[in-house]
Amino acid sequence: MRALALAFLLFTALVAAGPAAAIIDPREMLPDPAQEERARAIGRELRCLVCQNQSIDDSNAGLARDLRRIVRERVAAGDSNAEVIAFVTARYGDYVRLTPPLSAKTVALWASPAVVLALGLAAVFAFYRRRVTIPAPPPLTEEERARLARLAAE
Repeated sequence: MRALALAFLLFTALVAAGPAAAIIDPREMLPDPAQEERARAIGRELRCLVCQNQSIDDSNAGLARDLRRIVRERVAAGDSNAEVIAFVTARYGDYVRLTPPLSAKTVALWASPAVVLALGLAAVFAFYRRRVTIPAPPPLTEEERARLARLAAE
């Protein structure tokens, strides 16, 4: 039992250390600490297109490394954070942003499940509302009862 707990702790430590493995190469860093911090902040807002759920600051993929280089070049050139993000977004689209801007596309994307659910509920409601109920058959006449009794006796 103790070995299992130790193995679990070791596994948890390795999983938690995953983002630490993506530490930026010192050769990538800008000489000015303020610019480097700005570049890191911008990098945390941009998605790695290879890893998809990591920022380029956390990813060690080649494309993320290229995007970090582009961000640092733009920061060193004097661009503001918004200009750098706009530059990268113009090249790769809104998907590169971890928090995409509110637009007609994103509203439609987020609202579509609710719209589909509402349409489905409306369809179910309409189906049950229009459903035709079959009336009960009228009671048997005396002649039909006599015939039924004759058939049952045979």
